[in-house]
Amino acid sequence: MKMIVPAYYLLRSAWALVFGFLVGGAVAAADEGMFPVSEIGRLDLRARGLELSAEDIFNADRPCLIDAICRVNGCTGAFVSPEGLLITNHHCAYGAIQTLSNPEHDYLANGFLACHRGEELPAPGYTVRITESFEDVSAKVLSVVTPNMNFAERTRAIQRQQRALEQEAETRYPGRRAEVAEMFVGERYVLFVYVNVKDVRLVFAPPSSIGNFGGDIDNWEWPRHTGDFSFMRAYVAPDGSPAEYSTENVPFRPKRYLPVNPRGTQENDVVMLLGYPGRTARHNTASFLSYEEKVRLPFIVESYAWQIANLQRAGAGDRAVELKLASRIKSLANTEKRSRGQLQGLQRLRFAERRAAEERDLQAFIDADPQRREKYGRLFDEIGAVYAEMSQRAPVELGLRQLIAASPMMGLAHFLVEAVHERQKPTVERERGFGDNVFAQTRERFVLSQKDFHPPSDREALAYTLQGLSRVPGDLLPRRLREIVASAESIHQLLDDVYQSSEIHRVEFVDQTIALKPEQLKEIRDPFVRLALDLYPDLLEMRERDKEREGRLNRAYGDLFAVKREFYTQTSGRILVPDANGTLRLTIGRVEGYRPADAIYKAPFTTVRGLLAKSTGHEPFAAPSRVAELYAARDFGTYQKDDLQDVPVAMLYSTDTTGGNSGSPVINARGELVGVNFDRTFEATINDFAWDHGYSRSIGVDIRFVLWITEKVYGAAHLIEEMGVNRD
Repeated sequence: MKMIVPAYYLLRSAWALVFGFLVGGAVAAADEGMFPVSEIGRLDLRARGLELSAEDIFNADRPCLIDAICRVNGCTGAFVSPEGLLITNHHCAYGAIQTLSNPEHDYLANGFLACHRGEELPAPGYTVRITESFEDVSAKVLSVVTPNMNFAERTRAIQRQQRALEQEAETRYPGRRAEVAEMFVGERYVLFVYVNVKDVRLVFAPPSSIGNFGGDIDNWEWPRHTGDFSFMRAYVAPDGSPAEYSTENVPFRPKRYLPVNPRGTQENDVVMLLGYPGRTARHNTASFLSYEEKVRLPFIVESYAWQIANLQRAGAGDRAVELKLASRIKSLANTEKRSRGQLQGLQRLRFAERRAAEERDLQAFIDADPQRREKYGRLFDEIGAVYAEMSQRAPVELGLRQLIAASPMMGLAHFLVEAVHERQKPTVERERGFGDNVFAQTRERFVLSQKDFHPPSDREALAYTLQGLSRVPGDLLPRRLREIVASAESIHQLLDDVYQSSEIHRVEFVDQTIALKPEQLKEIRDPFVRLALDLYPDLLEMRERDKEREGRLNRAYGDLFAVKREFYTQTSGRILVPDANGTLRLTIGRVEGYRPADAIYKAPFTTVRGLLAKSTGHEPFAAPSRVAELYAARDFGTYQKDDLQDVPVAMLYSTDTTGGNSGSPVINARGELVGVNFDRTFEATINDFAWDHGYSRSIGVDIRFVLWITEKVYGAAHLIEEMGVNRD
């Protein structure tokens, strides 16, 4: 049974302190907002242009649109047939395509099509989740908090209780996955139960010359001509229960799937997205924005740009190496360009200054009342002190995290050390990812990464990170790290040691190490494991510091929410929509262009004509010859947009999206699929911090291009028929 829950959503992570607050109340009729499904009933959907009722979108007692929406790893997807066929982005399926590729079967370059179900390929490491139920568990979570706890103890107690509730739910609902999400800082917690499908297979992926046309050059840009879509299929055991891959498994039968409208959409049409947006931080303080602008984002942009160049050099002229590194390059490039856009937006729009001005008004409201001043008078100082501390320690803390992230081999070594220690604890006390219910999936992710190890580029990345840490003031560096980076000679000696004799690339070694006890781990002579062990106490200390900060921010932001709600109630009546936190959301907008600068208008549709005009015959602008042949013959089937006399490729719309919305279905006012969301414009990278109708546009591949490529270009008429597309 699906349960209605409040709309107070906030994601908390000990490793990525991104916190927000929201104001409750009636929802304003505006484009901004990623609305929790529980709040759909409060929206005037007719006034927003939808022909659907709230019950059509979400209903606890009968199939509804939400039953057709799924989470595909970190992206969103939608079922488009009763036989578990789902559509998502090419870049969301990219990891599977890359893993299944080799120089002999280069599915990235050539695409992949299963002509029948027996040819569909298992997608290693992929899962599909469908939201099944949710309930408010706030009282249960907060029952473990006592007044005498310090901040770190409070954080740990809440986390233990969250794990316990998840474990209890998964016992109650065998085969399901449960997660407790913090919805309202320090006050509201909701337990989500998901159908968790573990057998996912690749059905059709166009080649990168379609699915990644324009590559990183066009990423986050408009106009766009990328056919960013792929088809996958979810499978379950014959009895309908989730199961690992087996030839005996059968297609998953969703309660609902989306009908496909081959006529697509038109300019000014209302569209909506249902999906799993990651996280936003639109209500954070000026001190947080200053930390992002001056500290974290510059670090990310510089570090990721170097890593991308390093990996590109490593793969140049060697397709086997290029394939190994392709998925990692794509992920880094996406984050680097988004972070660069966010940094430019923060600087250009002076967000921190504008937020500080808003806070001065709120501070004046607090100071005007003695009781408010007593309770809330120092809130901004308390929050600012946390970000000041983070800024002061950023060189070593960001560097340590990058040490694990930039070198996959170092990351695996750290995972092994952490797994051995965490798995000695009761499952409810373990860090996220190490509980008995999810550890197999965590291990699989790291084991799969071994396939793509490339020691030469890995060594360069580790050297780069260590050299960066050598420039950190000595009083900030832990003792062992200070010894390692003391000189160029000591760094090179370490690198020679770890890359010449480590066995960490062997799956057998990984599994043998995971099975050890902490005291046995100390006897391991593998140099990568030794290095991870040396650094582990410092990483634990950093994690403890994160938990203490989290507790401080948790309490302070909770108080700030309370007084801000009071402020807006008494003054402007302004309503703030909730920050995204990885849970299912609805957003509504229109198909429309925008004006990014004076005298420039960007129209909402691109075409095959534009794609071919942009094509140079060289990557990343090398359109397949079949596209040019069909275009020359004007063979558009039923997928032409009449006013353009062409097949539309991509489209713009003003829905409110962020990371995690990749693969979200673009749905028309009648509940039909008309596109697949895959990106935002460069100006809209700032969406994570603020949304504005003037510049916030999302980008989707038009369903007409999806169908034309699938049927006409690659001959997959069987998929068109399975989806029940009317081609008359």
